[in-house]
Amino acid sequence: MSSIIGRAAFRATPRLRVSATRSRLADAAAADRQASKDALKQGAKRNPELYVLLAIMSGVFGLAGWHFSRSPTSSSSEREVSKAHKSEPWNEHGGNAPYQYHPGGDPNAPKKDAPSALNVVIIPNVTLPKELHDTYNKWGKDGY
Repeated sequence: MSSIIGRAAFRATPRLRVSATRSRLADAAAADRQASKDALKQGAKRNPELYVLLAIMSGVFGLAGWHFSRSPTSSSSEREVSKAHKSEPWNEHGGNAPYQYHPGGDPNAPKKDAPSALNVVIIPNVTLPKELHDTYNKWGKDGY
């Protein structure tokens, strides 16, 4: 049974035959194409400077495509920072240490702790009277 199905699946289908009579839509499309070709030739004879403009614009777009294919623009201004040797906190310090990096990417410079990836709010240890605190503290108020 499966051999019959397999043979039917690979059987060639009959070719589609194009009718000898052309439809009115095909005639209208051919006439449209010929009219646009004639208009293009007539415009090129009237304005031969369009050939120069075509050459210049083709060159500009070709150079732009070549440039962006070799050095595409980036979507962010991030710089790559070289990784400091043995700076993975999960391997070295039991998982409770910050990442480390070499300042300026210089591997000879001493390692520095990287800033936290989370937003950190530093609350100063200042005691002010309540009226001064309400006057000068803008945190959480409208417009700030």
